[in-house]
Amino acid sequence: MRRLIGLIASAALLRAVPAAAHAAGARDHHARPGWTLDPWIVAPLVLAALLFARGWWRLYARSGQGSAALRRRAALFATGLLVLAAALVSPLHEAGERSFAAHIFEHELLMLVGAPLLVLAEPLAVMLWAFPPSGRRALAAAVPVIATPWRWLTGAVTATVLQAVALWLWHAPALFDRALASEGWHVAQHLSFLVAALLFWTAMLHRRTAAGIAALCLVATAIVSGALGALMAFATSPWYAGYASLGMAPFGLSPAEDQQLAGLLMWVPGGLVHAGAALLLMRRLLADPRLGTSDAR
Repeated sequence: MRRLIGLIASAALLRAVPAAAHAAGARDHHARPGWTLDPWIVAPLVLAALLFARGWWRLYARSGQGSAALRRRAALFATGLLVLAAALVSPLHEAGERSFAAHIFEHELLMLVGAPLLVLAEPLAVMLWAFPPSGRRALAAAVPVIATPWRWLTGAVTATVLQAVALWLWHAPALFDRALASEGWHVAQHLSFLVAALLFWTAMLHRRTAAGIAALCLVATAIVSGALGALMAFATSPWYAGYASLGMAPFGLSPAEDQQLAGLLMWVPGGLVHAGAALLLMRRLLADPRLGTSDAR
C-alpha cells in the first residue's frame, strides 16, 4: 500500500509533461478531444479508490449482517468515482475547453451526480480502515479538533451559501477566462466546485438537518443556479473571451449559441435535480413530521 501511494505521489511530480500536452491539444480547436491523464487529477482518483477498496475489504471480511450495506456503499462510491472520472479524465474534459456547453455539462456531472453519490456512500468511515490500528487511532484523535468547523461547514445554510458563492464567482468572466487560460486555475475551479458540492450534499442528506430546512435550501439553490443559467441562455453575446476567440464551437454553434445551450443545461437539468430532491424531502417530512425538528444549523 505504501509503495502504491509512493508511486502515485511520484507520478504527480511529472505533471509538467502531460499538462503541456493537454494545453497543446486545447489549442488545436478542430482536433478530436482526447483523454486527460494529468497526474494531479488521476492520482487523487486512484488514491481514493485504493483507500476505499482496502478499507472496504477489511470491513467486509469482518462483517456479518452489514455486508449488504457495505455492498451498497461500494456501488455508490464506485459509481460516483466513475462519474468524476467521466467529467475530469474522459474526452469531455478537453471538449470543455472548446465548448462552453461541454464545460457546463462537466460541472453538472461533478456537482449534481458525482458529489451526491459520494456523499451517500459515506466513504470516510470505510477509508479509515485502510490504515493500520495506530493510524486509525491517530486519525480518530483528530476528530474532536475538526468536528466544530466540519459541523459549521456542513450546516444547511452555510453549505448552500458557499456553493452559491463558488458558482457565481467562478462564472464571472474574469475568473472563468483565467481558468481557461491556466491549468492551475482550472484545477482550482473544479476543486472548489467539487468541495462546495460535497459540503452542500452532506448538509442536504445528513440526518441532523431538518427536512424542511433542507428542502428550502434546495429550492433556493435551484433558483440561484437557475438564474445564472437563465442569464446565459438569454444573452445575445458571449461572456467569455476564451471561447469567443475560438470562433465556431462544435456542432456548428456560434459562441453565443454555445453559451445559450450551456445556460439551458445549467437552468433546466440543474433546477430539476434540486427541485426533485426538495420534493423527496418534503415527502419524507409529510410522512414523518418529526424530521422537521432536527438540528439544521
